[in-house]
Amino acid sequence: MIKLIAGLGNPGPDYEHTRHNAGFWWVDEAARLLKVSLQMERGHFGLVARASVVGQSVWLVEPQTFMNLSGKSVASVARFFKIAPEEVLVVHDELDLPPGEVKLKRGGGHAGHNGLRDIHSQLGSADYWRLRVGIGHPGNKNDVANWVLKRPSPDDRIAIVQALDRSLRALPHLIAGEMDKATALIHTSKPPRPKPPRPAGAATQAEAGGGASPPVDKG
Repeated sequence: MIKLIAGLGNPGPDYEHTRHNAGFWWVDEAARLLKVSLQMERGHFGLVARASVVGQSVWLVEPQTFMNLSGKSVASVARFFKIAPEEVLVVHDELDLPPGEVKLKRGGGHAGHNGLRDIHSQLGSADYWRLRVGIGHPGNKNDVANWVLKRPSPDDRIAIVQALDRSLRALPHLIAGEMDKATALIHTSKPPRPKPPRPAGAATQAEAGGGASPPVDKG
């Protein structure tokens, strides 16, 4: 079973709506679904809530140490409650997935994600589960730091929130350790197809034709 679910992000209103906080968004909604309230636990360096699911305690955590020190909070809760790495799920933003896509995996590298890097170090293991929330890539690695600390565009925000909602349907399976069922549910949920760009000159043609708008392709 998954006994600890940690969402990654940066604390404070300046970061609340930025791409890097997608993990916080997921855990906030999980707490609402489980009818628990996250409270600051200074001894664990983060916001923490305990939920009881079929008689099993599940801990929700949002580190308040800033992203680069996320492992300090995650490892503190894991050690205190004797939770093994394979019983930990970390929800984080993922550059290599487009907005609207979420993937579940166990183990692997940190791929340069500073939150995962610190969790690797603090847990002493990479053998934990990750829920990777796509935020897209700016296209240039030199722009990544600025990209993750900015708000997504309105369309990307909608796609990310819809993906979070879809993946949260797998929450009971995740907690129960039914990872095959959770994976099937999460990975078969495809993001909506983006609308094709409007052809260049379409507006001018419409104006020339008396203002009638061309039909919109809903594909």
